[in-house]
Amino acid sequence: MKKTVIGNDGELDVSVLCHGTDHFGTRVDEATSFEILDRYVAAGGNFLDTSNFYAAWFEGGHGGESEALLGKWMKERGNRDQLIIATKVGVPYQDVPMGASAEIIATEAEKSLKRMGIDTIDLYYTHLDDRNTPFEEQLGAMDKLVKAGKVRCLGASNVKAWRLEEGRSTSLANGFASHACVEQRYTYLRPKVGARFGGQISANRDLLEYCKVRNVTLLAYSPLLHGAYTRDDRAFPEQYQHADSDARMEALRAVAEEVGATPGQVVLAWLIHQNIPPIIGASRVEQVEENLGAVEVELTEDQMKTLTRAGA
Repeated sequence: MKKTVIGNDGELDVSVLCHGTDHFGTRVDEATSFEILDRYVAAGGNFLDTSNFYAAWFEGGHGGESEALLGKWMKERGNRDQLIIATKVGVPYQDVPMGASAEIIATEAEKSLKRMGIDTIDLYYTHLDDRNTPFEEQLGAMDKLVKAGKVRCLGASNVKAWRLEEGRSTSLANGFASHACVEQRYTYLRPKVGARFGGQISANRDLLEYCKVRNVTLLAYSPLLHGAYTRDDRAFPEQYQHADSDARMEALRAVAEEVGATPGQVVLAWLIHQNIPPIIGASRVEQVEENLGAVEVELTEDQMKTLTRAGA
């Protein structure tokens, strides 16, 4: 699989498709999770995304199940050194409160390392923007983990561009490690103006421009909108149901027909061609196969323009 780099100095060499693991160990059982992971790695994938609280929201879930399953799989396969592991901190679960205080960051990092049976987290995100904890405290705690060799690279998620810049300024002023990437809701369709997604934040033009100027890697979560691009039985979320989406879907279907791919594969290819690694998810191996097909989709410059410029 093709690779790209994360970090101003190319600290992490990652596959262009990142595989999410949020339901592994809860909704997706162990055997199926292992099968999906094996297929992804066999195709050259090396970039896995999890979180300390996955999947506390699922019935019977408590948080930590995804990390624990990854740890068991890595131990059985003996492949830790071949992988880039990303996890997160900041969302409440069990008796852990919301936030990114120094105490929470330090404590949860140790718990994540133990659950996964690893010595270093390759990429450590703050999962939400904690505006009640100063960046000096948040980034200071993260920097201690980097200097201790427990974290290689820092990221942020669900944060606005101006907050990333505030964090960058704090890091520069204090000699802290800075955010190398941001993980945000992003897909081909554009949400309605003013659309809200709860605690999730959709990447907008300001963030895209910021990432280009500051050489911060954008990673896109929920890029396939839970299969709505391809599956007739899945409606697009209400936030995307407007005239602009109708026009963009017309362009997407036309390009998909030209290249002989599914609309979902073209969405992933469109992101990859912009050096935006999409974070894919799967509950069945068949879904992995379709997602992997996106890596082979070649889009011409004209097709990229057609897709990007489409809209009402």
